[in-house]
Amino acid sequence: MIIRTEFPYETTREDVRIPLPDGVELYARIWRPVTDEPVPALLEYLPYRLTDWTAPRDWQRHPWYAGHGYASVRVDVRGHGCSGGRPGDAHDARELADGVAVVEWLAAQPWCTGSVGMFGISWGGFDSLKIAALAPEPLKAVVAVCSTDDRYDNDVHYMGGSLLAVDMHARAATMLAFASRPPDPKYVGDDWRGQWLDRLESVEPLIHTWLSHQTRDDYWRHGGVREDYAAIGAAVLAVGGWHDPYRDTVLRLVEHLPPTRVRGLIGPWCHQYPDRGLPPGPAIGFLQETLRWWDHWLRPESDGARGAGGPGVMDEPLLRAWIGDSHPPATVYEELPGRWVAEKAWPSPSVIPVPYLFQGQPVPVVSPQHTGTDAGRFRPFGNDGDLPPDQREEDAKSACFEFPVADGEPVEILGRPSVTLRLRLDVPYGQVVARLCDIAPDGSSTLVTRGALNLSARRGRDRALPWPAGSYEDVTFELNGIGHAFRPGHRIRLAVSSAYWPWIWPRAGSEAGWTLDPAGSSLTLPVRAAPASGSGSGSGSADEGIVFEAPEQSAPLGVAIPATLDEPRPERLVVRDVARGTWRLEVDPRYGGTRVYPDGLEVSEDAEEVYEIQEADALSARTRSRWRIRLHRPDLGWDARVETRSEISCDEGGFLTSNEVVCREGDEVLFHRTWERRLPRAAV
Repeated sequence: MIIRTEFPYETTREDVRIPLPDGVELYARIWRPVTDEPVPALLEYLPYRLTDWTAPRDWQRHPWYAGHGYASVRVDVRGHGCSGGRPGDAHDARELADGVAVVEWLAAQPWCTGSVGMFGISWGGFDSLKIAALAPEPLKAVVAVCSTDDRYDNDVHYMGGSLLAVDMHARAATMLAFASRPPDPKYVGDDWRGQWLDRLESVEPLIHTWLSHQTRDDYWRHGGVREDYAAIGAAVLAVGGWHDPYRDTVLRLVEHLPPTRVRGLIGPWCHQYPDRGLPPGPAIGFLQETLRWWDHWLRPESDGARGAGGPGVMDEPLLRAWIGDSHPPATVYEELPGRWVAEKAWPSPSVIPVPYLFQGQPVPVVSPQHTGTDAGRFRPFGNDGDLPPDQREEDAKSACFEFPVADGEPVEILGRPSVTLRLRLDVPYGQVVARLCDIAPDGSSTLVTRGALNLSARRGRDRALPWPAGSYEDVTFELNGIGHAFRPGHRIRLAVSSAYWPWIWPRAGSEAGWTLDPAGSSLTLPVRAAPASGSGSGSGSADEGIVFEAPEQSAPLGVAIPATLDEPRPERLVVRDVARGTWRLEVDPRYGGTRVYPDGLEVSEDAEEVYEIQEADALSARTRSRWRIRLHRPDLGWDARVETRSEISCDEGGFLTSNEVVCREGDEVLFHRTWERRLPRAAV
């Protein structure tokens, strides 16, 4: 990592309040170059508290952009951090309208040229795409990192029409903890307590809304841009990582947006900005890449936009993607082996669907309910325990079909594999999970990619159709996209299971599993051919020409991590009660710990998640989450504490949710509320 301390421009920083049409003000931090000339503005807009939680990350990039001639702006959404108003649903119409108002406010400032770009990772990227679809005139370009175009089937809520236990629960619990935090009196003044209590009165656990929409209905269709890509008025640089769940959005955006206004980039990364150097790498000079993007779309007269003697950003291939080489299974990798490849079009003419036919007699698949314990984290953040370990134990609970890789060239895939399975169910409901694994000569099994299908959603995610018990049907579904090369001498394994906890919430009756007929089943891989060198569409000179600068950032904020003698909890601990047949996964998501900021703020966070199930009882599934947060300013005598508890269980007809928030000033309880809901279960 190169830390830049000298830039083309000196910079200045100020905190301001941006007025909205209804009188609410949003808190903003603006880094600007010192110049008499107006400059374009870049906006990062999300709820994660710019004065503390994202401040270390903000300092890595916003001053860097300002030093290169942009006004770089970080804004907290309504009802979060030090912004006014009350929190609402995630990415709701009010939040997006506020974002449009911020874009227009920035464009109208005397220091701005009137051209605005938006960027963000995850939530910030979602909002960037949605606001681009509202097409405010000043918004010219977007960089969306680890973001989604489909909040139903490519987010933390549902997967293949199945309810995601692992991250719907964790995400809703996390957002409850965030929405319950107070504004900071250092930045909002003495009225912080009144603003906090007003905010708390409107807090509602998001799990209530998400579980109330169990098929892809209008709520979800309006939540993403997949319904109308043509509405996106800005140019889009779509960025993802093969270890991030949102990478398929990159493939869809480069397919459906005009090639004159989109570029895609997918690396080996997790759910992080690609310059941060968090595993797995290699990291790239991502800020430099985005600077070329901004120069092209926001100040086309600049040397950067013209390529400074090299190719311009729109001369790059439509899609640059990392193809990983075979590697041993591990829960963390500092760097992965592989190479960059270039595609001038997507779908690519050099990627050919190759079917692999199953063989054998019909086989019953009745996976234990704890199958999936070794799935790894749904959204890896670069922690030591995030990625899936050796899959041999999971494979043993699945039906497996193998295909040897012959001597000679590796089998190189790029895109979304798919499976067609001929199944018979004797019950109305069921789920199927398919995992593509790379089997080394020593027998180790490395997860390459996976996909899931709720069999009630086999005719579409917008409907729920019970299976005609006792009959065979063919179902086809895609796995998540991937770039991977299977080495000669390895075996390609497809493992299919009828359970996958805690990723997929099981359905009562699904313990019976289903029967798979290999005679009507197949795996189709997107095999990338090797065109002649210099063809520009495959593994010739175009691939060899993909290079990135070394990652660089501006100087860090200087947050201190106090030393502690406490033994840290394991990141992921699996506990088996042999007598009860119960499996419990205990997760420490490693979100924050204790930090001391240069402005004197002390923040302590402790989060833990628990996922429990009995191996033969789908209705025993249960999730629990607890957050404990302390925000402390010794110089102001400010000591605010938040504790939240979130739980989900189920019976045959519904989900039972329980949430609790307790907020204190010092030892005095200022707010305490519990929510107990029973939400009817559809066919998820």
